[in-house]
Amino acid sequence: MMNRALFYVILGIMYCTASFAQDTAKYAGYGIEVNPIAGHIIKHNLIFPPMPSMSTALDINILKQTTGKKAWQQRRHYPVVGLGITYTDYGLDSVYGKCIGVYPVYQFNIIKGKKIEWTWRFGIGVGYVTKHYERYPTWDTINNLIGSNMNNFTMMASDVRYHINKHWDIQLGLSATHISNGDLKRPNLGVNLAGGHIGVRYFPVSSKPALIKQELPTLKNRWLIHLRYGMGFVEYGIGDGPHYPIYMPTLYVSKRYGSRNKIFAGVDYTFYTSAYRFYRTNEIYPGEEKQHATEMTVFIGNEFLVGRFGLVLQAGYPFKSADLYKAKYVEKLGYNFYIIQNETGIIKELTIHSYIKANKFQAAAIEFGAGLAM
Repeated sequence: MMNRALFYVILGIMYCTASFAQDTAKYAGYGIEVNPIAGHIIKHNLIFPPMPSMSTALDINILKQTTGKKAWQQRRHYPVVGLGITYTDYGLDSVYGKCIGVYPVYQFNIIKGKKIEWTWRFGIGVGYVTKHYERYPTWDTINNLIGSNMNNFTMMASDVRYHINKHWDIQLGLSATHISNGDLKRPNLGVNLAGGHIGVRYFPVSSKPALIKQELPTLKNRWLIHLRYGMGFVEYGIGDGPHYPIYMPTLYVSKRYGSRNKIFAGVDYTFYTSAYRFYRTNEIYPGEEKQHATEMTVFIGNEFLVGRFGLVLQAGYPFKSADLYKAKYVEKLGYNFYIIQNETGIIKELTIHSYIKANKFQAAAIEFGAGLAM
């Protein structure tokens, strides 16, 4: 539950923003949102530890209503962006502990009216967990969900919001959070929390700054060929075991549409060093170890372009699986950052990326890498 200290922190932030707003009006569109959340952990595995009866969280967002100062803001119909901080009490501190998540906020409208709107909010960031699996020195072996303090933290939320006036909004919504470390430290089942919330937004100056509207050139619905190379590390076996690299080259094609999105399809190649070493050590598949440590996946996906960032959602079917990492389907979710964005020339795009790779919705690796497109 939200304690008294957090309550005073919220009041303090609101007081400071209100005082600052008296000095200048250039911060129209800046605001703060507070959402108390109550929900339940989703049990997605038979070997889950004891389940708490209820989990609670406090989600605080520092927000900015974009105005069209940059072309992507107008193309994406003036989304709200910002920074989110979520404090989660899972309800069974001796096993799950607490989590502090920090993530970038991106919100777009599903339906927008003069007084009522329906929105979707999303962000992938980092989360610090106070309790995790540990054999020494605390012998905390009940928590088989999380193997490290630092984890990926993903927030998804949808709200129906009512605009009271230019300063205040109230909302009712549903949210889901996920934490895991992508098998960098085992165990790593991950924690999924689904809940509901009633929240409030406050804009010291105004929630409706003046929007810039201009004629923008329509970007060609061009086709590009992409080559991407990623790498990750996983811990194999029991907790505190050895770490092995994963190599993930990818070849795919994309087509831009609507001047703000890409649809793409291709083939992922994944080589699990951990599986290769296991086969070699145990003399399994002699001479064919690499073949049985390889996964090949055909996939489709969509990328939502937001300036120099791209939010990537990818789903695929492994037509060839590594024996130790079999999955019926494979997903990737994460960000691209564009170092080069050209409309002409041989190299049209140069990116670096960070994705979460999941096998059947269970995080299997955190991938970092780079890519280029022609």
